[in-house]
Amino acid sequence: MITYALMFAIACFTLALLFNLYRVVHAPGVTDRLLALDTMVINTIALLVLFGIAENTAIFFEASVLFAMVGFVSTVAYAKFILRGDIIE
Repeated sequence: MITYALMFAIACFTLALLFNLYRVVHAPGVTDRLLALDTMVINTIALLVLFGIAENTAIFFEASVLFAMVGFVSTVAYAKFILRGDIIE
């Protein structure tokens, strides 16, 4: 039963990634693209955790933590670039 739930969750998050990719390409503004990219990072983290549960290994959980840190830093850096025009002051 858990395998069917995992397959359904993986399919839902994959569909959400596709919708976010559409939003990145066809967004009306830069801030909408930034929010779509941040949501893509969150969906990717969820997919990594689901793959870790499905494969019963801890490597995917470590990868999801690393991806979360990189995603947070890149989102903050891009938002700062949008607001001020440069990243490093």
